[in-house]
Amino acid sequence: MFKLINSILFILISLGTIAQDNLKYYTDIAKQNSPLVQDNMDQSVVNQLEIQRLKAFYTKPQIGINALYQFSPIINQDGGKTRFDANSYAADNYYGYDLAASNGGQYQALLNITQPLFNKKKLETASEQIDIASKINENNAALSAHDVEKIVIDQYIICLQDKRQLSYTADMAKLLSEQKDIMKKLVEGSVYKQSDLSLLNIEYQNMLSQQATFKANYQRDLMNLNVLCGINDTTLVELQDVDLKLIDSKENPAFLEKYRLDSLNLVAQQKTFELKYKPQINVFANTGLNAVYAPTILKRFGITGGIMFNYNFFDGHQKQINQQKINAQQKTVDAYRENFLNQNAMRKAQIINELNTYEQRINIAERQLKDYEVLLNSYKQEIMSGQLSILNYITVLKNRAVTQRDYALLYAQRQSLINAYNYWNW
Repeated sequence: MFKLINSILFILISLGTIAQDNLKYYTDIAKQNSPLVQDNMDQSVVNQLEIQRLKAFYTKPQIGINALYQFSPIINQDGGKTRFDANSYAADNYYGYDLAASNGGQYQALLNITQPLFNKKKLETASEQIDIASKINENNAALSAHDVEKIVIDQYIICLQDKRQLSYTADMAKLLSEQKDIMKKLVEGSVYKQSDLSLLNIEYQNMLSQQATFKANYQRDLMNLNVLCGINDTTLVELQDVDLKLIDSKENPAFLEKYRLDSLNLVAQQKTFELKYKPQINVFANTGLNAVYAPTILKRFGITGGIMFNYNFFDGHQKQINQQKINAQQKTVDAYRENFLNQNAMRKAQIINELNTYEQRINIAERQLKDYEVLLNSYKQEIMSGQLSILNYITVLKNRAVTQRDYALLYAQRQSLINAYNYWNW
């Protein structure tokens, strides 16, 4: 029975070996498939395109066509006669729109050109804010990818915990299977009773039940890992083991980049706001048809040009008010930055303290497992000579199984703590 279950498990796991099975594969594909990461990267591209649009707006000529046909007929009663004038040149006594307002009609077809001048500084200022916004999106994409990586690693560690539990129950089942074969011969030789063999068989069946449970847990958690990574695959893959190490502290953590960019963005906002106080000079020209009287329309083609100047020199001190608003927002950014630094220092120190306790507990568990290994090897000889109670042997096996389970949990929790430390030490 044991060999059959192991064979089935081996086949199922072997089927998954064609897929990627290491941590880097899962973290890479999770970041690749993350819509939040992609959204921020796409927004960065959009911002770069916006800079190109601003360049066209501030420096390139605007060329367009205006066309207008306005029909304003009147009922003319000059000279005592009433008649309909579709396009009156002049009339004194009439019904209809006032000729001074409607001109009796209007015909326009103009080609307009407007060229802004001296806008280099405006373009640089506006582009600076958009460029900072683009960097903010890129940093948000990096932060999102970092978050995704931590979540995926945590789930990967859970899968490895299931795998270790599955492995040690398989080893225990194998040991019990071998011991059963030996016990059968000892029962036949009247060294042990049939009840001793039954106790051993019951424990063997219990171990097979635990093995099936851990296998189901592993498959469930592996599917959850695939869901997190956006992988559409139900293959049972045997994941490669990992041994995470602490990353050395950085002088300028990447988390602080957010606050630096927020500060730069506030400065850029103020500069952009102040653009309205810069003088604006445009030259313009148009050519084409501009007429109000149809019979002379062929003579009304011409050209015009000029310079437009605009300068805003007072608006109720909005510039100073906006600067005060920016200063208040900058204080908020500084406060968040300091709060993060203080919390993060405490957070990392707490994790290090916890890791030290886990190191001690893991070392104790490893020594216990070695002692159990020596004890069980000694028990094998005593069983062969009929000097050991099977009940005592099973009790030791159960205690060893508990220690193995605790060791697997301790190791996984230690790896999760290292992952958390590395996350905050980024």
